[in-house]
Amino acid sequence: MQFSEAVKLALQSLWANKMRSILTLIGVVMGVASVIMVITLTNTANDYMGTKLTGYGADVFTLGRMGAIMGPEEYLRYQKRKIIKFEDYQAVRDSCTYCKEVGAELSQTTKVVHNGHSTTDTELRGYTASMFSLNNLNVVLGRALTEGDVEHASHNVVVGYDIVDDIMGDGDPLGQEVRINGTPYTVVGVGERQGKTFGQSQDNWVVVPITTYQHTYGTNDSLTIYARADGDAKVMEEAEDQVRVLMRARRHDAPGVADSFELTTNDTFLEIWKQISQLFVFIVLALASISLVVGGIVIMNIMLVSVTERTREIGVRKALGARQKDVLMQFLIESALMATLGGVIGILLGVSVAELITMIFDISVNVSVGSVLLGLFMATGTGIFFGVYPASKAAKLDPIVALRAEL
Repeated sequence: MQFSEAVKLALQSLWANKMRSILTLIGVVMGVASVIMVITLTNTANDYMGTKLTGYGADVFTLGRMGAIMGPEEYLRYQKRKIIKFEDYQAVRDSCTYCKEVGAELSQTTKVVHNGHSTTDTELRGYTASMFSLNNLNVVLGRALTEGDVEHASHNVVVGYDIVDDIMGDGDPLGQEVRINGTPYTVVGVGERQGKTFGQSQDNWVVVPITTYQHTYGTNDSLTIYARADGDAKVMEEAEDQVRVLMRARRHDAPGVADSFELTTNDTFLEIWKQISQLFVFIVLALASISLVVGGIVIMNIMLVSVTERTREIGVRKALGARQKDVLMQFLIESALMATLGGVIGILLGVSVAELITMIFDISVNVSVGSVLLGLFMATGTGIFFGVYPASKAAKLDPIVALRAEL
């Protein structure tokens, strides 16, 4: 029997039992759709997070009181650490010879009011002048904050576009007054639109001089210090070591005792994110594998039913000269083709769901060719694996017994 003829017979058999074929494919469809959806979403999230994190620059590292991701025990332990003060920032700025730029940041959630209109959950940031460069935050209208603003604790503010769109209207925002927690500030600049991250706007913020922030809200909040190394990866390590030695001395950390602060790079964030995403993929792939196994068992069961229904057909074919391998190939191709069709439907469903989710969160989808091929391979492999037993049973039927079975 030619391969094309076997495929034709398999398609005719599937078409003759359309409803049964569709119900049989559900397990394979769900399993493959899960695989495609998860891999696509993970690739998309990895690309997005990588773009966002590298936006700060690969040569930028941060110094903070707490780590990037903490459990309850770590959080309680970190809470006992001394805060990082403005004087620490000044010491790093003045003493780090391997640092090209050094800045500091404070933040909290606040309310902004203008002419009776207000925003909620707006991020208030206290910046040094260098933080705009360190965070790659471009000002498209007006100007950024200057060293003079920080030195004199001015009441000038740079706002995100959500502030302009939601409460300031269509007029020129520069020079207008906004109130942040009741305190008046003059708008001197508007930041570049940054869009959304997983559905959350990145333009709902205001930036004031860090000294003004501290005069208004006190000095009990811990700063986050940002530093950009003045060179390549080797210089980056030298800068980190220099800052670490300086901070250990200032905080009186004993020799052999762990740091009482956290130094974090973009690579650290990316590594943590990749570990989380890989764990997520592993768990979902395990669940998807269960769906494929269930789908494979259903396929094997239906193929056994098909062998029983077509016993006379098998006997006639063998009586006319069909060999065992011809019958085996016919039923194996039918099983594989059924699973492959389920895989194709699963791929389309998985990609569609992934695109819908990324559309909701306003990020571009990244469909991997490798994930599509993996889905097809898993589906076809499932069909072949679970189709071997029914196909073998059909191939081994005695033609005389098979012809007599339905007489």
